[in-house]
Amino acid sequence: MAEVIRIKRGLDIKLKGKSEEVFGKSEPATLFSVRPDDFQGIKPKVIVKDGDAVKAGSVLFYDKANPEMKFVSPVSGTILAVNRGDKRKVLDIRIQSDGKFESESFQKVNPSSMTSEKVKELLLSSGFWPFIKQRPYDIVANPNEKPKAIFISGFDTAPLAPDYDFVIQGKKEEFQLGVDALAKLTNGKIHIGVNVESASKIYKSLTGVEIHEFDGPHPTGNVGVQIHHIDPINKGESVWTINPQDVVTIGTAMKKGSYDFSKVIVLDGSSVKHPAYYRTVYGAQISNIVKGNVVETTPLRYISGNPLSGRHISADGFLGAYDTQICVIPEGNTSEFLGWIMPRFKKFSVNHTYFSWLMGSNKEYALDTNLNGGERAFIMSNEYHKVFPMDILPEFLIKAILAKDIDKMEQLGIYEVAPEDFALCEFVCTSKIETQRIVREGLDYIRKELA
Repeated sequence: MAEVIRIKRGLDIKLKGKSEEVFGKSEPATLFSVRPDDFQGIKPKVIVKDGDAVKAGSVLFYDKANPEMKFVSPVSGTILAVNRGDKRKVLDIRIQSDGKFESESFQKVNPSSMTSEKVKELLLSSGFWPFIKQRPYDIVANPNEKPKAIFISGFDTAPLAPDYDFVIQGKKEEFQLGVDALAKLTNGKIHIGVNVESASKIYKSLTGVEIHEFDGPHPTGNVGVQIHHIDPINKGESVWTINPQDVVTIGTAMKKGSYDFSKVIVLDGSSVKHPAYYRTVYGAQISNIVKGNVVETTPLRYISGNPLSGRHISADGFLGAYDTQICVIPEGNTSEFLGWIMPRFKKFSVNHTYFSWLMGSNKEYALDTNLNGGERAFIMSNEYHKVFPMDILPEFLIKAILAKDIDKMEQLGIYEVAPEDFALCEFVCTSKIETQRIVREGLDYIRKELA
């Protein structure tokens, strides 16, 4: 095994409400939503209509640019609605589950004995392909390209993130099958980044992969940070990434011969009474697990994903396609008397503005969504550099994106980044700049201009 890669720059935000390794009990979700917007870089063409009966694996829509790339239903049931917005944009497809989880036929296969083209054809037609993402651009992987490598981050360092070692325990065979299938899609290596302190035995017992041990604060668990320190992306190159649970999903289908989109998520946050892990399916409505399990003395923010880069949803909203976490924290719609002038022993501060830093680095905080100020002039303060562990100048890259200067964006490393890599920059930003939104717009702009 290679030398441990130690990350110095970053920031661990210790929030209250982290779950222990226990499973909660809840009624199965009955309503599901599949959102094309979860899958960046595609143009959906819907082929179902209201009232249609579907099974798990039934095709809902495909990508207009790559018609062979299918997007399928995660459950069996009935199409309630195809919801559209301005200019008939598809917002989501609602599915009423019948509770039977009947599956379309899926052939049991051994990917090791299949050709590269057969594996690609199977993943595209079965609806598993969209869970493979691509750098540059942070979009669904382009099936017409071959990546130089595929990366899997085996741990997550975001606040309150699930423990993947716990989530995928007992799934070694399925994980290995998924890895064998992915290996057919590249002439390069399958890289897996693991936490040096708690590397799962599953990862270390796999064949056909290269393990890399990491040590450091968030965002060390971000796959983009791992790519940067293992095999950086140059112009004209691409790498693909995938979440460990999605590797298991692919392997499970190949082992069982049927669709099974079940996954383990964690419900946590300072406003959750009993944080716990739950078994569910992507696109599931979250009301069945949050109802009666949250502290409703104040308005709440429900987040699909982690608190730094997740998507704001309602209490009866739906789990995102790539998300493995539902976080509930207080809304920040109140103002504080004297603000930062007060000593504040219960408020988190990056720059030791409050006296709470004297309480030690292990103190946990119940943070809300308050911005503590409004957007102001964008200054060069070196704040981003302290929490951005790549050899990239983040402030200059953000300014190049705002100026739509493609040459500068390329020189400053836009091909290596995704919005989530800038989540901490946004968190510490004195100017309250929405860096994640800007990076997303920059990636979309440069992809459109260079297409």
